[in-house]
Amino acid sequence: MPHFADPEIYRDILDELQIGVSVLDLQGKIVFWSDGAEKLTGYARIDVLGHLCTENILLHCNHIHCEMCGEHCPLAAALHDSRPVEGMGSIHHKAGFRSSVRIWAIPLRDRHGSIIGLIQTFESEFAVNGPNPNDRSMKERGCLDYATELPNQTMMHSHLRESLAIFADLKIPFGVLCLEIKELDKFRARYGQEAAITVLRALGRTLRNSVWPADFVGRWSGEQFMAILSGCDEQALRDVTARMKQVAATLSIQWWGEELAVAVSMSSANAIAGDSVESLVQRAQTGLSQTGGSQPELRAAAQNG
Repeated sequence: MPHFADPEIYRDILDELQIGVSVLDLQGKIVFWSDGAEKLTGYARIDVLGHLCTENILLHCNHIHCEMCGEHCPLAAALHDSRPVEGMGSIHHKAGFRSSVRIWAIPLRDRHGSIIGLIQTFESEFAVNGPNPNDRSMKERGCLDYATELPNQTMMHSHLRESLAIFADLKIPFGVLCLEIKELDKFRARYGQEAAITVLRALGRTLRNSVWPADFVGRWSGEQFMAILSGCDEQALRDVTARMKQVAATLSIQWWGEELAVAVSMSSANAIAGDSVESLVQRAQTGLSQTGGSQPELRAAAQNG
């Protein structure tokens, strides 16, 4: 057993885990960042070590919209209760998109039993659904949107027809969620085409990462995304829409030293008897014009050293 007497082997074990592992001191500064954390967030150790967890480089917090601050923060709860705490949150990936994660916050004690920091683990909560963007055959058949590599409108239309057929035969409820970027043309004119594509990719991947494996996400038009939510009744659809509004409100990209965000609006509709693709989509999209988004935001980028 001599190998296991070496403390470095336990650091190696932590690094080999496929989940993200971070360690914070009592001031909230990150002192350990695993390989799994690098893969899940896009941030390397050099980006995060020594920084506070609230600097928009770990989980859930960006100083403006935070669904986890205060009494809902697993880290604060774990310190307050002196016990492990489970929670749900989201990772703000370095590329701009967000992913839902399951979080464990665990008090870290020294040999005398005193709390000296916190261990935080996080792993993806939702599996990515839809075609593999690296599948060349899907691209060659024209099934994927070029900018976002999500299913395009043709493929989404086909999936809607299939979902409506199942609904007609088996009465299994489903809903459609539409997300529209407000004033994308103005954003593109101000920051350029590459910035607009980056925002589109971040929003598309955030939406895809926030739904269940049975759901289907794609790009419906230039400024719109769509999610087809299987087994979703009216109350569940309202809950999903509210959660997605919260997630989208915190999304931003770093662009040439600035943190950019776009305003979005969302609307949703459940399938009803006699629906066609056109009637269902029209009902979902009607709400977009009635749900105004905030003005596009320009924020100073988080300083990462």
